[in-house]
Amino acid sequence: MIDMRTVVLVEGASDEAAILALAERQGRDLAAEGVSIVAMGGATNIGAHLDEYGPHGLGVRLAGLCDAREEAHFARGLERVGLGSGLTRGDLEALGFFVCVADLEDELIRALGTDAVEHVLDAAGELGAFRTLQKQPAWRGRPVHAQLRRFMGSIGGRKLRYSRLFAQALGPDQVPRPLHLLLAHLSATRTG
Repeated sequence: MIDMRTVVLVEGASDEAAILALAERQGRDLAAEGVSIVAMGGATNIGAHLDEYGPHGLGVRLAGLCDAREEAHFARGLERVGLGSGLTRGDLEALGFFVCVADLEDELIRALGTDAVEHVLDAAGELGAFRTLQKQPAWRGRPVHAQLRRFMGSIGGRKLRYSRLFAQALGPDQVPRPLHLLLAHLSATRTG
């Protein structure tokens, strides 16, 4: 039986993979700490998951990670289950819910830098495919950061694969703010 004390609600499997990879790099075993990461299949599913795990369900500690465009879904869901009202981003963070500035891929690409991201693509054997995307008329001349974000979403499974690889490539001082704060929050709840 799993000792589940904290549930981290995330939009998808790529978020879960990045969090697990970063925790592993810190020498942490989240499952052993009683932390379960639940990929919800999209932010609009937060209500059902809050009903299951929140104060009127299993009553476990909650945390989460979402994209900026989904922040309102998370805030409304938390408010609906009685965890606040008129929640600001600061309120969300106090509850253990953190917001990526665009999305997870954007955070990871900015943290690594485009040169390092291209090195990861090269090591994974996909730099050639990325160069092909860069030559397409719609993407030619666009900022490399934007091209990389598009590339991550161009084939199913790519976000999942690279969220793990990018997280593994980050230096200790490069961890994006929302991921750093989430892992710190999980450490605090482990001892608190």
